[in-house]
Amino acid sequence: MIKRGIVSSISPSQVSRYLREAALRPHKSRYWLNTTETDPVRFEEQVKAVCDTYMAAPRLEQSEGTHTVCVDEMTGLQALERIAPGKAMIAGKCALIEFEYERHGTLCLIGNFEVTTGELIRPTLGPTRTEEDFVRHIEQTVATDRDGSWVFVVDNLNIHCSESLVRTVARACGIPTDLGKKGVRGVLKSVASRQAFLSESSHRIRFVYLPKHSSWLNQIEVIFGVIMRKVIRRGSFTSVSDLRTKLLDFVMYFNRVFAKPFRWTYTGRPLMKAVA
Repeated sequence: MIKRGIVSSISPSQVSRYLREAALRPHKSRYWLNTTETDPVRFEEQVKAVCDTYMAAPRLEQSEGTHTVCVDEMTGLQALERIAPGKAMIAGKCALIEFEYERHGTLCLIGNFEVTTGELIRPTLGPTRTEEDFVRHIEQTVATDRDGSWVFVVDNLNIHCSESLVRTVARACGIPTDLGKKGVRGVLKSVASRQAFLSESSHRIRFVYLPKHSSWLNQIEVIFGVIMRKVIRRGSFTSVSDLRTKLLDFVMYFNRVFAKPFRWTYTGRPLMKAVA
């Protein structure tokens, strides 16, 4: 301001007052992801499909017994043991957590968030997140209601539309279709053809895929944030087994105390390009 000749002099405290009055906080920042879809129309269709899935979940549960479940993975959860115990908060001071730690390994959590109840159902905890791990997770989830209908909301990770997942769904739904050969022909030919098969609305088990770079549309991401804040960051774990036990304990506690469905209000982009 001085260099530009706006004022002859100004104090740091005066600058702070101006910033406070304008509700500006230059010392803070947050990450965000700018979606760079190449086909805006396709993007809008996918967003609408996800939002419509959430809106229809209560009706489908009541009329058809359909389970609508958001699925995703938390990878690389570290079992860190603090080398000294933490210190409890006292008046005027927050709790203290030891900075140094010993590593004991990692876990991957594959979680399910049931849209209509807000509960975390049938989580899978293991060392890896492979195609086989995800298929096994879906099989274990469906096994909780073998005759029910299931809608899974997932992102575009390759294991969410794999050959083995297609075969598993076809077998579970009793679909006698010739699935073809991966990379050559038929349903298994490409990612697009596999996603189209897994998204088929007539199937008892089907998947709804998020647009790319739109994980914020997946309701389970909010719950993963809760797990990170309440379990992982404050935790001290003597082993991978200890981490697993505390995660499962928290899932039970969450379902008993906090579980409730989201009041979902988002239906599409806040500002369309034409309006903007």
